[in-house]
Amino acid sequence: MHWLRERGGPVEAFSQSLVVRVPAGLGEQRLATALRALADQHDMLRAILSADPDSGWRLRIDPPGGGTASDWARRVDTAGRTDDTLRALITAEAAAARSRLDPWSGVMGQAVWFDAGPNQPGRLLLTLHHLVVDGVSWRILLPDLEAAWQASTGDTAPRPAPAGTSFRSWARHLAAEAARPARTAELDLWTSRLAAPALPVTDRPLDPARDTAATARSLTLTLPAAATEPLLTTVPATFHAKVDDVLLTAFALAVADWRARRGLGDAPAVLLDLEGHGREPGDSGADLSRTVGWFTSLYPVRLDVGPLDRRDALSGGPAAGQAVKRVKEQLRALPDGGLGHGLLRHLNAETAPLLAALPTPDLGFNYLGRFQEPDGPAAEWTVTPDAESLGEGTDPGLPMAHGIEVNALTLDGPGGPRLTATWTWPRHLLEEDSVRDLGQSWFRALEALTAHAERPDAGGHTPSDLSLVSLNQAQIDRLEAMWKVAR
Repeated sequence: MHWLRERGGPVEAFSQSLVVRVPAGLGEQRLATALRALADQHDMLRAILSADPDSGWRLRIDPPGGGTASDWARRVDTAGRTDDTLRALITAEAAAARSRLDPWSGVMGQAVWFDAGPNQPGRLLLTLHHLVVDGVSWRILLPDLEAAWQASTGDTAPRPAPAGTSFRSWARHLAAEAARPARTAELDLWTSRLAAPALPVTDRPLDPARDTAATARSLTLTLPAAATEPLLTTVPATFHAKVDDVLLTAFALAVADWRARRGLGDAPAVLLDLEGHGREPGDSGADLSRTVGWFTSLYPVRLDVGPLDRRDALSGGPAAGQAVKRVKEQLRALPDGGLGHGLLRHLNAETAPLLAALPTPDLGFNYLGRFQEPDGPAAEWTVTPDAESLGEGTDPGLPMAHGIEVNALTLDGPGGPRLTATWTWPRHLLEEDSVRDLGQSWFRALEALTAHAERPDAGGHTPSDLSLVSLNQAQIDRLEAMWKVAR
């Protein structure tokens, strides 16, 4: 939230939206009743944003029974519309819903029911300001909204599951955590990642006055299922790694190669901002499994594949395995999923100025995970694949945060899993062909890692896998080579 505030510019439309298939005859009044019950259950939906001249933004949570959620509901008649006209209507209504958001007055959401008639399932557009929701929150909210709607027909109120730790308690915990000696001891770790020189990825730096969301361009590329499947299974298993380790290794190789080909310098290190879900309770005892809010963490990562033969790595040779192992260990070295950077950068008055004075990454990377693609008509109260028709949940005047951002996810469909990546950049900084080249370079690097993992000499452990012994990578590699010979 502090990161958003410091970007400057308008934030009224900064939001997330999705479309849900809902029963016929949903009812505008029943929907309003269910939304009010949902807001009573989840505190952040009753939040009101204000600006304090001394401390910046503040959030106030009204008690249950307050808030504006019951006024969010709107009905639109869509009976008899074709798919094309319905899609156009959803696009227009999504833009209108964003325009009605007003966090300063507590209007944190909108709900538009597309009524297809008494005998046809409808759709429900849900738009929530990003200050009160994230990807995990939606998985909590949708079942609770369905339960609240079902309960609105009778006299029995829904019995929601306990909400766990409140967002207010979590925020206070973070403020205290930022001053804890174990956290302040991380300062050297984060400054070392940002202070070291990093080659640019664009010819000029971002200009917040010029490079706003209104200038953003995007490109979506998809890797076929045959190439995606081993990235989720074979390659991570070969290196005892996570999918993120594999994706980021290929990303580092691709960016370094792309940057060199564009005459922006040749270096093995790539600096980027990495997004995490932010729900890292540590030893706090917090239960965040049912807490609604914006928890996202953002932290800088320097991925350095080292002085290896990049051409060999990008062709699936032994250097590819070396790159995976190095990146994997660099990611493992970050405590608590990178949570500490945001604490020291924004919540600690002593360390914040030191980190604020350092350069920020030109690149942003976010892997959202794996999702099931609807096969056939969606069931009631499930998300429909209308994301592309909803538009951007950002104010046009909001400065862009990075020169290039990539948001990737895996969609599991009838033909298998497919990795889909959406690249976003300011149009004044790059041409689409250049971004397409980078995206395709990433896919080729991923395929190179897959090809390497099929070699008999590929894979192995890294020091973080063997916590009970103190061995470096070279020692581990020798032991594993001896073991293979002995077998």
